[in-house]
This record gives sequence, C-alpha cells and structure tokens, in this order.
Amino acid sequence: MIDVIPVQDRAGRLCAAGLSASGLEAFLHALDRCAQNTSAAASLQDDAAALRLVYARARSLLAEMPLRSQRNPAQKGGGEALVHLAAAAARDFFRRHAVGLYADITDGGSRSLRVDDLLREAAARLPGILPTEAELAEESQLMQQDKDGMEIPQGLFISQVMSDRASGLHLVRAMLRPKAESLALLDEFVRNGRIDLGTIRVEVEGETAYVYIHNERYLNSEDDTTVGPMEMAVDLVLLHPGVRMGVLRGSVLDHPKYKGRRVFCSGINLTRIYQGKQSYISFLYRNLGLHSKIYRGILPQGLADSLEAPMDEPEETTEKLWVAVVEAFAIGGGCQLLLVVDYVIAEEGSYFNLPARKEGILPGAANMRLPRFVGERLAREAIMFDRTFRAETPEGRMIANQVVPRSEIDQAVRDCVANAVGSGMVSAGANRKAIRVQTEPMDQFRTYMATYARDQAFCHLSEQLVRNLERHWNAKERKL
Repeated sequence: MIDVIPVQDRAGRLCAAGLSASGLEAFLHALDRCAQNTSAAASLQDDAAALRLVYARARSLLAEMPLRSQRNPAQKGGGEALVHLAAAAARDFFRRHAVGLYADITDGGSRSLRVDDLLREAAARLPGILPTEAELAEESQLMQQDKDGMEIPQGLFISQVMSDRASGLHLVRAMLRPKAESLALLDEFVRNGRIDLGTIRVEVEGETAYVYIHNERYLNSEDDTTVGPMEMAVDLVLLHPGVRMGVLRGSVLDHPKYKGRRVFCSGINLTRIYQGKQSYISFLYRNLGLHSKIYRGILPQGLADSLEAPMDEPEETTEKLWVAVVEAFAIGGGCQLLLVVDYVIAEEGSYFNLPARKEGILPGAANMRLPRFVGERLAREAIMFDRTFRAETPEGRMIANQVVPRSEIDQAVRDCVANAVGSGMVSAGANRKAIRVQTEPMDQFRTYMATYARDQAFCHLSEQLVRNLERHWNAKERKL
C-alpha cells in the first residue's frame, strides 16, 4: 500500500537522502501544485500535465542516487518517499480520471480490450505517467532490487477501473474473450487434435483435452513464458466443438530430483522475479485471464458489450468441466489452480501450499477462494503462517476430491473422465454458473481485483520481496 507521509515530514525524509536542494524544491512545488487540482471539473490534460511534472521531478531525483540496492539507509528512505509521494498523487489523479479514460479508450465499452492492450493505449495518452513498452523493456534489464516502481501507476490505474462497477465488470468480461492468437490456431487444433505451445502442450483423446505443463527446467513453474500459452490452451479447449472437458497435468520431468516423474506446478518462477524478468502485468492477466477462464469459461466473440450492458443478468459464458491431477506438489500458483477447477485427483504423498508470505506477494485470488474450501482460520494459517496441506490428511481432502497411490493415478484419471463424459454433462455449465451465483458472483471478483491490482503492484516492487527471496529461496545463487 501507499506509505502515507505527513506534509511536515516530507522535506526531512528527502533532505536526509542528500538530494540537491534545488531538485527537492522543484519536486515539492510540483507535488503541491498537483495536489491543488482536486476539482472534479479539472481537465484530464491539465491534471496529467501536473502529475507528469511530479514524476519527472521524482525520477530526476532518483537518478541522483546510486542504484536502489546500493543506497545507504537514508538514501533508501528518501527513494521510498519519492516513490510513495508520487504514487499518492497518481492515485488521486486516477480517482478522478480512470473511469472517464477507460470509457474514452474503449469507445464507451464497444471495444473489449485486454488489460495489456488497455495499459498500452492508456500509456500513449499519459506519457510520463504510465510506462510504455519500451520503458518497461529497458527497466527489465535491472535486477528486481534496483527497480523504483515504474509499474506502480499501472496497478493504480487498473485498481481504479476495477473500483467502478461498470468499467470494472466490462474489463472482467473483456478478459474472458478468447485471445486472438487462440482463434488463429483453432482450426489447426481441431484438425490435428493436438498443439504444441512450447511450455504448454494439449492433446485431445476422445471428448477430453489434456493440458500438460512443460516448463521442466523450473519444475513446471508459472512465469511469463507459461501463463500466455496456458491461457491459449484453455481457450482452445473451451472453443473445440468436440471437447467436453479439460484435464490439467504436469509433464514427466528430466530433472535430477524428479527424473521420470510428473510434477504438477512449483508456483511462480521466483528466479525470474528476483532477476527482474517477471512483469507486474503478468499477475493481472494470469488472474483475470487464465484462472478466470477456467473458473468462468469464455465469452463468445460475437456477444455485444458496452458500459451500459445489464450487469446483473446471468453470465453468458461457454464453459466446461476441469480436472486437475496433482503429482508431487501444487505450490503457489499451482495450488491456486486447484481452487478454480471442478475436481482434483492427487497422488498420496503430494501436498499443496501457498508460500506467498515467504515470497512477499499476494497469492492471486486465493485470499478470496481458499476460505471456501478450508475455512477462514486454516486459510489465514496457510497464507500468513506457511501451513502446508498434505493430500491424504483431512485438511488436504478439503481441496483434493480423490487421493490415490502413485501407481493408480493414471487409472483414477481414466475413471474420472469416463464417469464425467459418460454422464452426458448436459447441465455442467448451468450447474457451474449456479454454484458461482452464491460463491463468487462476478461483482465480488471485480471488487477483489481492485484491491489486488493496487497492492500487488507495491508488493512486487518492495524491498521486502527481495529480502524474502534471498532468505527463503537462496535467490542470489540461482541462474535463469
């Protein structure tokens, strides 16, 4: 969250960092001028010009100091103050203008833009405030410990869009549309019954599609190289006219520790985060796209939308049943996947956990979903006190539907598929929607994502995250 710095403390914290007096005076003057633009009638252009000057002054002062990891305590305090003071100004700016900007960019909601496309177009209209792709690419050359929060305004903008019911639900629905890349591959997938997306592979057997995670070097972890292909795989499964259900499973590894074994997912790729290669935006399209499509299905391309569309009608998504097969472990994002599928088969000895506290980030939408499975007390223990759920324990069985010996897991998958497909599944989509009406209506998800988008931006760029990765992950010694 934004660190609230009293006006009387600003100068002291900044002066202690040894920054130039003229630069400090210019920054504080720009900040005060920006704060005066509080009228709801203030134009976007005037407010943006004032905020742009705040960021220009802040970045000039940050450039006077060494890289973030090399700053002394006073310089670190001054750098954090600059980042948070600018962020507070950006928050107030987006409170006034995010909804109008969203409506303008989407032509009143007639355009359904993915969150990455939305941020790209918004950055073109707000240069110097929201980062461009080129600026983010340049910053990605830095280690995570040396970044000064360029992505924070992205989180603040999306948070304010999500905080408005009409624009937030419109964006949630936009992220449920099939990706253009998925539509381009659909005919090939239907024709061949298989597709290789690199880190994700899909094979159709009968009326079931098997989605295999193939990020083998990193024990099938989630990162920028897997989330996009996996969302495409989910699109293809949901769009295939002959497929009635999907199965998520890890690949067989050649890793020394798990050679010849399948593992489900080791969570987010912490090495990529530590080395500054994992984008903040990937957290957004992972939760709004990949996980949401498994849980809610996809919206047909031809379905009209607008900011005035009825928001309380039943969801019109196309959805199918999903089964997850957990071998070895489902860590972090892998565990989050278990909370959006319909059935979980786990091998004896496997486990599920959410080590986000040790990583310094929020575990996706697990804060909202895990209490429905294990109760709030155990959910708090899992998220904030490192509770691990062993599959064969009573608590583990609250997440796993079926736990079988490793030698029997293939047969368990075949039996589960035969039972589900054999039942006809005429009402599968309707039953899924009916369950969501009372467990997680779309408006509840929108409200959650407003908080998530803001707080994850600060967690992702915090010094605590770097310290956690060094302490719990031995991050300094790991290589990409």
